Amino acid sequence: MDQLTPKEQQPDPEGFIKFIRDLPAIPPHEVFHMLEALGYRGQEPSRRAVALMAYRHVRRLKRLYLDGVDRGAVLPKSNYLFLGPTGCGKTFLIELLFREILKLPTAIVDITTYSETGYVGQDPNQILTRLLHAADENPLLASIGIICLDEFDKMASGQNNAVFAGAGTTKDVTGMGVQRELLKMLEASEVVVPTELTHSSYADHIIISTADIGFIGCGAFSGFQQVVKQRSSTDRIGFGRKDDRSFPTVDSIAVSFTPEEVENVANFHTYGFLPELIARFTRIIPFDVLSRDILRSILEESTLHRMVSEFEDEGLELVVEDPVLDRVVDESLKMGTGARGLAALLTRNLEEAAFQTFGKNLSGRVRVHIEGDNLKVDTPK
Repeated sequence: MDQLTPKEQQPDPEGFIKFIRDLPAIPPHEVFHMLEALGYRGQEPSRRAVALMAYRHVRRLKRLYLDGVDRGAVLPKSNYLFLGPTGCGKTFLIELLFREILKLPTAIVDITTYSETGYVGQDPNQILTRLLHAADENPLLASIGIICLDEFDKMASGQNNAVFAGAGTTKDVTGMGVQRELLKMLEASEVVVPTELTHSSYADHIIISTADIGFIGCGAFSGFQQVVKQRSSTDRIGFGRKDDRSFPTVDSIAVSFTPEEVENVANFHTYGFLPELIARFTRIIPFDVLSRDILRSILEESTLHRMVSEFEDEGLELVVEDPVLDRVVDESLKMGTGARGLAALLTRNLEEAAFQTFGKNLSGRVRVHIEGDNLKVDTPK
């Protein structure tokens, strides 16, 4: 028998119900600690909020599909927006929680590749195609999954300077068109979804409801505090104006946001977002810049651990002294890359040790240390 295409496949209601029945409704405080056990560090307030979101998502699905509760008696699905500097753990949190712990269909998509109705970029409806693929082509499972809209801040109309003749009559590739397309997805709507990531109009299509799909926007929102500063200064005149010298410059990377800044929709409107789109996010969560202690913990427990394992595969014992690790953390803080840059920085600092020893069938200890301002490597003879 020929393999059926996704369009021809018949949904399996019994399998779908079993999937929901088997979904673990883990109490939020347990999820909080499970994330830490899996290597997630810091961001305690954000971690608590997302753990609660995950619990509510699962309990809502069970009430709807197992208990038969009317939709009018349950809260609508939740959409969250994460704001925070690069490398602070936004997408890592989504991967750990929804993919590894709950094992829900989860798609992390770079929103910058999409444009209104597919003009130049991909059709926004193909965001749901990515989720369909994450659900092994099962539209029922896709309809209860999680979509992470990464680089969400890049959709802001003020973040794209594209200007072209006839801008008022052609497709909008500056981000506002994609924002309008997302409005219906973030609500409960029926969306025609292509089964393949293609520009062809002849591809198979199915209809997926977004009523139970949780959307999470993630972005660094560079320059957002500058917008807050400008709006704040226009609201104050004369002697009532506060000293704004504490605000970061527009080029600042590793900055944190306060709840007051992110809960004011007018700030997002000035930044370049449709207020009605921001209003579709149930919760807006600011992520902090990772502290030196947390970066050091991530460096030792995760990044260095993998490096030590690699050297063990070569028959060597890698010993990296504390001053070397301190230097890596200092470089990460200076570059503003957070945890994301730790692996690259450590790899660069250990390149000489690897170059001198890998593939030589040596055994013994490789010691990496600092003498004066220089990195030194002691290798077995």
